[in-house]
Amino acid sequence: MTTAITLNDITIHPIVEQQGAWFEVFRFFPTLSKGQLDENRSWLAPTFLDPANNCLVFCIQAFVIRTPHHNILVDACVGNHKPRPTRPFWNMLDSDRFENGLGAIGLGVNDIDYVMCTHLHGDHVGWNTRLENGRWVPTFPKARYIMADRELSYWTQREREDPQSVPWITDSVLPIVAAKREAIVRSDFAFEEQVRLIATPGHTIDHFSVLVGRAGADALITGDMVHSPLQGRYPELGMMVDYDSAQAGRTRRAIFDRFCGEPTIMCVTHFPAPSTCHLQRWDDGYRFVALAA
Repeated sequence: MTTAITLNDITIHPIVEQQGAWFEVFRFFPTLSKGQLDENRSWLAPTFLDPANNCLVFCIQAFVIRTPHHNILVDACVGNHKPRPTRPFWNMLDSDRFENGLGAIGLGVNDIDYVMCTHLHGDHVGWNTRLENGRWVPTFPKARYIMADRELSYWTQREREDPQSVPWITDSVLPIVAAKREAIVRSDFAFEEQVRLIATPGHTIDHFSVLVGRAGADALITGDMVHSPLQGRYPELGMMVDYDSAQAGRTRRAIFDRFCGEPTIMCVTHFPAPSTCHLQRWDDGYRFVALAA
């Protein structure tokens, strides 16, 4: 179920590419204790934790923001034909689900005006490009691809030093730069009155989230600021590939404090679909409360 969110004259549409239980919970959260997991297992399983393999249930999805002026894609999932041998569940995908998801809301690749890259990890930039006659070319030929300045600098430097370690930069980011389709901004950039970036660093060096709408009728598209509701219960809980887990924890607590108890709809990229909720306080942490059907 991927219901659109309406915020006055703006709609937000989830576009799901995949959902599955792939990451073993203690590997994904290296500092999580068995006691912490056991204390929360009853509400985590089976929606957020598959009891059969002790793996977190993840959604891989994008969000399309439709304003009166623009169609904006936030993040671009894994993509087709991308070699990802260290992640077998993402390796060389060949699926029409993402494109069909766009089609279901009446859009094609030529209708996207902007692609916002919350950060430059492989499961967020894949559909930036597609394979055409053996070359990676921009999937959305009319779009500008919005990237944070320090984020792009960091990952392109990593690619220069060790391209084999970051293949998604080679096939899904550098072709955008080569085609001169990138738009480099600060991670707190105000795109327009009702679409603003919020700097949410820690998971990566210059990660941003996207705040949509006006106070009282708004939504926050999180990107990878949070991966699992366990990080609401324990905001300082870092995950396996964080750039700076301590900073990511401080970011989560600040963002959660800001939106806790507010009508803001949280669009949490990796929560199982439907991935929309409100945020409430829970002891020293926070709980994500699913929107009423």
